[in-house]
Amino acid sequence: MSLARAKPRTASFLPRPASRRLGIQMRFFLLQVAVFTLLMGVLAGVQVAALQRSVRSSYGERALMISRTVATIPEVVAAFDDPDPSRTLNPLVNRIRERVGADYIVVGDKRGIRLAHPLPDRLGKPMVGGDNAEPLAGREIISVATGSLGAAIRGKVPVRDAAGRVVGVVSTGYLLPTVQSIALEVSATLLPWFGLGLVFALLSSVWLSRRIKRAMLELEPEQIAALVQQHRSVLSALQEGVLVVDAQGHVQIANPKAAQMLGIRGELDAPLPLEGLWPELARSGLLAGGNTENEPLHVGNQPVLVGVLGMPGGQRLVVFRDRAEILQMAEELTQTRRYAELLRAQTHEFQNRLHTIAGLIELERPAEALAVIQQEAGQVEALRDRVAGLELPRLAALILGKYQRARELGIRLRLEPGSALSAAWAPHSQTLELVLGNLLDNAFEAVLEKPRGEARHVSVMLGEDPEGLQLEVSDDGPGVAPELGRRILERGVSTRGEGRGLGLHLVQQHVEPLGGELSFFRRGGRSVFRVSLPASALPGGPA
Repeated sequence: MSLARAKPRTASFLPRPASRRLGIQMRFFLLQVAVFTLLMGVLAGVQVAALQRSVRSSYGERALMISRTVATIPEVVAAFDDPDPSRTLNPLVNRIRERVGADYIVVGDKRGIRLAHPLPDRLGKPMVGGDNAEPLAGREIISVATGSLGAAIRGKVPVRDAAGRVVGVVSTGYLLPTVQSIALEVSATLLPWFGLGLVFALLSSVWLSRRIKRAMLELEPEQIAALVQQHRSVLSALQEGVLVVDAQGHVQIANPKAAQMLGIRGELDAPLPLEGLWPELARSGLLAGGNTENEPLHVGNQPVLVGVLGMPGGQRLVVFRDRAEILQMAEELTQTRRYAELLRAQTHEFQNRLHTIAGLIELERPAEALAVIQQEAGQVEALRDRVAGLELPRLAALILGKYQRARELGIRLRLEPGSALSAAWAPHSQTLELVLGNLLDNAFEAVLEKPRGEARHVSVMLGEDPEGLQLEVSDDGPGVAPELGRRILERGVSTRGEGRGLGLHLVQQHVEPLGGELSFFRRGGRSVFRVSLPASALPGGPA
């Protein structure tokens, strides 16, 4: 479970979206174009409608003001007393109309008969539009009605004589097509500004869509969804517990294994405080430091190894696994490596013997070949006699294999006389095998550091008494550096370079749960590593 070296990016393939679907950048751009075009169209329509209403209102007030002015001209009022009012009113009113620019000014009597009109042939005829009732009743009005000249905005004012009686009506009008054309002309001057706003909106949508695409790591929504599904599947398949903890100490993500070990039920509806889920980790200081790996902690009563890796935004990735599983895996790997070395050593040794025997036979010296065979058989028999007191077959086989390995390395391995172990320790045979194998490997490496030509000795002692079991491995190597002391038993601590320092740590991890002890010291110029197991470790042994 190495996190400190997890620098390279994960290699992954994300399928491209179907070619018939537009990319997120183009989709967002087109959506922005549609929204801004619709918005600009609505705003332009509202503005034109408001402008038309404003123009109509303005021309209505203008028409009313002109009608009010004409109704108060003395000549106009006096003309109503003439026998033929049209002869006086029509030329006067038409001159005023031409000056003020109105489409028409019509004067009628109290019966609604035209006395002045732009078209002479319509004099003496009734006024059209049906909106004379209020002016003849003495009220001023602005109306939109259809007269003989067409639909128009009208301002109508009553004409009063000297006594204040209503004697007629003045109607000033502006035809609607004229008013609408004026409104459209004014609106046309605004269109470039609307167009400029639309262009700006489109350019901003291009910029924003590109920013969004970059923020999404140049991925399409379908690719992001696929990536999330892949990551969820990977997290669910992991045998390690995985947590993502934010800078405030809240758990953002917990994979199924982590949820199981920490007792989290269901989905995380909201971030959970790490202090409540895993107090030991929250208080350990691991989240505040740099990247770490294989730190021993506990989840409840379960020992685990924890690795912490920094993430963007102050978040921390926490990976943890049951320490027993890791130790078992390391043990299996160690034993496999040991078996491979023993087989290689034996193969090498026997090949040398076979080559010697084959050469003697070719030289027609069978007596000497027979002597070699007998010598080899005698050595094997002697080794078997030495391990006869060990009633654990796998442990005896390990020592025999190590003899072969020692001979290959030029090391003299000695099993102390009287070494014996009863079958009562069979339940711990695998542990004893791991312990003895690692101690012998360390001893071999230690004596190999001696200068070439010097004798190299390693000895093993196994025994038991009513108090328990004792196992000693001693060597005449340089020994443990004084500055290391008990730290030599910690994981990763070694004088032989990076990636070492596992063997003694494994030994201690297997001995301590049985109530045993691993110690080391110097005796007579030799380094001694001693493992003691109490009798209480035996099934049915004393408590």
